[in-house]
Amino acid sequence: MRWWLPVMLALFVAGCAAPPPAVVPADEALQSGALSRTGRFAVRVEEFSGKQEAVQGGFAWFDAGNQLVLDLNSPVGAAIARVEVDASGQAVLTEANGRRTVADNADELVAHVVGGAIPVEALRSWLRGRLPAQPAAQILEQDDQGRPVSFLQAGWRVRIEAYDAIGPVRLQAQRNDGGRTLFMRLVMTPAGS
Repeated sequence: MRWWLPVMLALFVAGCAAPPPAVVPADEALQSGALSRTGRFAVRVEEFSGKQEAVQGGFAWFDAGNQLVLDLNSPVGAAIARVEVDASGQAVLTEANGRRTVADNADELVAHVVGGAIPVEALRSWLRGRLPAQPAAQILEQDDQGRPVSFLQAGWRVRIEAYDAIGPVRLQAQRNDGGRTLFMRLVMTPAGS
């Protein structure tokens, strides 16, 4: 059994001691070339045996290129944790109880915490409506403006259901990972809301 669900529940119970969100208003962020989004997330893991585990909540994402700050909140808004990535790519997780975990990159850190590979580095491009150069992506469908709507990259099958002026508003991804399937859904607060 994966231990990530109990960890996420423990973080939820730990309270609201995480730092306040580092989100900048979207229009201000765009002027500086940064990306600032808020929204809801859901991650579900289905074992091939039929067993399922899931976690959901809110997030605040700020990506200035040389720095990424991702705040995760419970469904009722209590701070769960903050993930920070510096210019070297090193990632630090600060839990609501103040405990810190360091990893060489955000993907490794999130895999350590949730027990599954969530593509944080790829999301830095996907949330801008772009595809990272590596690994190569296979575009299955584009919208009338040439933006990716359906693609395969790094083992993930990604579907973007809608865009606003900033980037994707609804993004779904799934990946087979050993004896299980990971599902991820992000719903961003639309620009101007």
